[in-house]
Amino acid sequence: MTGGGEQARGRAPGSASPSGMVKNAFGFGAVATGVTETGFNYFLLIFYSQVIGLDARLVGLAITISLLFDAIADPVVGYWSDNFRSRWGRRHPFMYAAALPVAVSYALLWMPPQGWGQHALFWYLLLLSILTRIFITLYETPSSALAPELSYDYDERASVQSYRYFFGWSGGNVMTVLMFAIVFPLFVTATISNGQFNREAYVAYGAIAAGMVLVAILVSAAGTHSCIAHMRPAPPPRRMTLRIIFSEIYHSLADRSFIALFVAAMLGAAATGLSASLTFYFTTYFWGFTSLQVGLITLGVFVSAAIGATIAPVVSRRMGKKNGAMVIGLIAFLGAPLPIVLRLAGLLPGNDDPSVFWLVLIANTIDTGLIICFQILTAAMIADLVDQSELRTGRRSEGVFFAAITFVRKTVLGVGLIAASLILTMAQFPAGAQPGEVPADTLWRLGAWYLPTILAMWLTMIAVLSAYRLGRGDHENNLRRLAEARSASEPPPMGI
Repeated sequence: MTGGGEQARGRAPGSASPSGMVKNAFGFGAVATGVTETGFNYFLLIFYSQVIGLDARLVGLAITISLLFDAIADPVVGYWSDNFRSRWGRRHPFMYAAALPVAVSYALLWMPPQGWGQHALFWYLLLLSILTRIFITLYETPSSALAPELSYDYDERASVQSYRYFFGWSGGNVMTVLMFAIVFPLFVTATISNGQFNREAYVAYGAIAAGMVLVAILVSAAGTHSCIAHMRPAPPPRRMTLRIIFSEIYHSLADRSFIALFVAAMLGAAATGLSASLTFYFTTYFWGFTSLQVGLITLGVFVSAAIGATIAPVVSRRMGKKNGAMVIGLIAFLGAPLPIVLRLAGLLPGNDDPSVFWLVLIANTIDTGLIICFQILTAAMIADLVDQSELRTGRRSEGVFFAAITFVRKTVLGVGLIAASLILTMAQFPAGAQPGEVPADTLWRLGAWYLPTILAMWLTMIAVLSAYRLGRGDHENNLRRLAEARSASEPPPMGI
């Protein structure tokens, strides 16, 4: 592996701040993940079940199976990229190699052949879903693992992650707005009154989204390529067996602070799944919003991303990451259900009053921004654990750490969907009901069951997060000890 003198001696790049160009390139890469996740979470089910005509149960089964394959791929790719040796470092070969396969497989996902039967369509969906998810993992896990080495500075890491989350949230939201504001209306025909049910609209979506994914990955890889020379090389070649591999992964992650983040991520994923699954029920039935109003709420996410990305570095400097995450998290998670609390308490006017919409819009925009800030701070906390792990094990395991959190998010997200189904059952929510047809007492039960469930998940997550023990002083001490260890292991300069 080639590189500068610092890299050849294995020295850390120190605490210098990466340039704005590098941070933008690193962050812009998250557009690829944001776009694909939005497609999987919001469009794929309705496209294959309502437009293509594949049984919804088969669609759900294909999506679930592909998610399991993806979850298994996360730690494999993470460990592989931690130990990969090449002239382009440990991460960038994966990023470049994944670009075209991700784009092609994602575009094909939205172009199922016409005239195929149920079983053939199921296998088509399953294969393309698995391929797309694995290819995006080949990019996303190594790409995310760049963060700890772009800066070793405690506060600067929060800034680096701010760019990542801003572009990730904004990229996915761009596609949602684009579909509802432009693409779907363009595909209204004499026989199809709603472009959302025209398969050609999704072919266009696949082409546009695939192009965005390809550009995002290549721009991110090329924009961070100059950093390769300053990053740690892979460990020397050594004998590898499955036992050794799993032993190294275990010892890398066997840390109290990581376990706290891991369990918190589980609870957060479950809460996210619950909230996302019931979003449609609250906007459409509970609040009675029109499509235009829902669109305005979606546009508010752009403001939310800017809020979260802006305040996260400030919170890190003023309060530290753990304390800041706990305070911001409490404000966000207690504030999120406030409009529902006011409605259940009879303190809000009816849904026909315009003030209700503006209250929900403003509350949702601010609260989502705080949640994004919380996510940025916790991601930066993971980066700090990489240095502590290196001090314990002698190995850099960025890929393993970020893959572990991604793994739990993917595998636990479905728990929230199950919780949402139980809440709908307890509320006695009628199937196939149209807006305005659901009884008021049913809507009240929906809110009454949702509130304690989501609050229990969020508050437990905050309580678990309190077990995280790595603060600013600990991090700086870890960097000092790592620098001493590296200095002691370096050969003396030539001629001395």
